[in-house]
Parts: sequence; C-alpha cells; structure tokens
Amino acid sequence: MAEQKRDYYEVLGVSRGASEDEIKKAYKKMARKYHPDLNPGDKSAEEKFKEVNEAYEVLSDADKKARYDQYGHAGVDPNFGAGGFGGGFDGGFDFGDLGDIFGSFFGGGFGGGRRTNPNAPQRGESIRMSIAISFEEAAFGCEKEVTVERYETCDTCHGSGCAPGTSPEVCPDCHGTGTVQVRRQTPMGVFATSAPCAKCGGKGRIIHQPCKDCRGSGMVWKKKTIQASIPAGIDNGQTISIRGQGNAGKNGGPAGDLLITITVRPHELFRREGTSVLCEAPITFTQAVLGAELEIPTIDGKVKYTLPEGTQSGTTFRLKGKGIPSINGRGRGDQYVTVYIETPKNLNKEQKEALRKFAETMGESETQGRKDFFKKFKK
Repeated sequence: MAEQKRDYYEVLGVSRGASEDEIKKAYKKMARKYHPDLNPGDKSAEEKFKEVNEAYEVLSDADKKARYDQYGHAGVDPNFGAGGFGGGFDGGFDFGDLGDIFGSFFGGGFGGGRRTNPNAPQRGESIRMSIAISFEEAAFGCEKEVTVERYETCDTCHGSGCAPGTSPEVCPDCHGTGTVQVRRQTPMGVFATSAPCAKCGGKGRIIHQPCKDCRGSGMVWKKKTIQASIPAGIDNGQTISIRGQGNAGKNGGPAGDLLITITVRPHELFRREGTSVLCEAPITFTQAVLGAELEIPTIDGKVKYTLPEGTQSGTTFRLKGKGIPSINGRGRGDQYVTVYIETPKNLNKEQKEALRKFAETMGESETQGRKDFFKKFKK
C-alpha cells in the first residue's frame, strides 16, 4: 500500500527543495550502489534498487513530482487511481538512463544507452619500433631509413572489403548497429541489454562477395621503407613520432603513428649528462707542472686548449659551447674535460736519479697537501 512506502526524497537522500541535477546525481549514486549486477544474490540490494528507480521515476518527472509533493504516494500510486508508473515493474521498465550510468561497467550498457557505430571511421593503431644511432648522430641529428611492416588500405577494394563492383548489405537483424537487444526477465522486471549481433559478428554489415586480395578485411599487410628525421640533441631512450605512418584506419579513419624509440650507442671517449659532454684527458707530469698547449677532442673535432702551470690531477676544465645542442633548438651545452696525470713507468737509472734530485730541491716530504692529509689523519 502507498502509506507503507518510504518517502521518495528519503530514498534518494535529498531534501524536498533539491534541484533536478541534485536528484539525478543522487539517483545515479544510489542506483550504482544497489545495482543487482554489482550485488549478485543480494535480495536486499535488489529491493533497494527497485525502490531507488521507483523514486527517481516520480521525482524526475515534473508533473508526477508536483502531484507527489501535493498528495504524497496517493498522487502517483496506481492503487489510488492517480496514474502511477505506466505499468510498474512487472510489466517492464525503461532502463534507458542506466545505459549511460553502467555502460563503462558492462561494455555496451543497457537498452537506450549510447552505442558505438561499428562502421564509423576508426583511427589505426600506432606502431612501435627502436633504432640505434651513434653518439654524434644523436648530437647533431640525422636521417635514417626504417622499414616497417603494417596494415595498409587495400588498393583493390579501397578498404570496403567487397569485391570490385559489389557492395555490402546492411545487416537485417541489427540494422547496421552491430548490436541487438536481449531482454531478460528478473524479479524486478524486464532488463534490456545490448549484445553483439550474431548474424554480422557485430560489424553491422554483411559482405557476400569479399575482395580476393584482402579477404574482406579491407586491409593488406605490407612492408614500407620510411625516411625518419632524427632531431639534433635527442637522448637515449627518447621517442619520436611520425604522424600517419602507423597502421591504416578503418572505414576511412586516419592512420596511426609510427613511434621510434632511440638507442644511442656508447662513445669511446665521451659520455653525456643532459646537454653536457664529459671526457677525461691524460697529461704528463711535465705538462702538469710547466703547462702546455693541448689538443682536446670534441664532437666538433679537435680544439686547442692552453693548460696552465701547476695543474693538479683531477682538475676539470670547461669548453664552452662544445656540448650537445638543445633538442628545442636553444643553444648548446658545454664540454667538461677532466685531466689526470699519467705516472711514467720503466724509468732508467739517470731518470730516476734526476727525479730524486728534483724531489730534494722541492722538499716533497713537506708539501702542503701532505701536511694537511696527515694532520687530518691524526685527528
């Protein structure tokens, strides 16, 4: 009986002054919470789901809501001769709104929900591949030929999948939608769900005379050689995208992209940190003491550098503008050169004696560095 029912505003958890948007938002929340497919075997949830839909059916209709606000359940319940729900749950219920709510859960939703047109243009899938380039090619950019295997639109049928001179038939069962409604009787009423059409396999059309070259798919597998422009400054592991060079689209849709991940081969002398180039250069003891003019290798070629007197092993110098170009075209990084002193080996007797005399004149046992070291050691 009507007087035994809960207040519809209470069922949805909104106030009597709630707006249309607030009522709809509350309904979606409650319907999702108590939906039978999310609460299998829960009779209580089924009853609450039925109650939520009943409340929303009234409060979402301006005329019914006005009658309910004035007369309560008596204004809308068919037992009181006031109109009601157009047959109630036993005679079936329109779950059109639920198609939007639960479409993401059940892949196609309920009757009345949005459906994807199987014959609408669809973008092709992108293709991923990787290539290896040298350190210098990464620094200055290069052109590379790459070979990809991909699906292309069939030249014979131009993607239709039909033999020349023929055309596909619109599926008579689903009328080109690719889906059919399946009705299911439940204790709550009749549910209408969407399922792929068995006659056309969900394609929405039937090809009676398929193209011999693509066997009705509209696409063929081909190898293609493509020119790829590698930008200057690209780093190891970065990916470039070549638009429209992936797999062909369907139904006239655009092709996907070709995504190329770059692997930079290690260099014998250089290593990279961002846009900086780092390297180490050996110098002799004499060059370190007296200074010298050195030839330093860079990615641009050899450059002259004047080494100052008294250079210590491990000292790092900067060659401005000799690093990696920025990938966005804004300048270049620097090169950093760390020098280390090579200790001579296999000295003859005269050379060793000369070094001993040199050490005596320098007083090497009392150098400042040694003093500081042993002072710290004692602490």
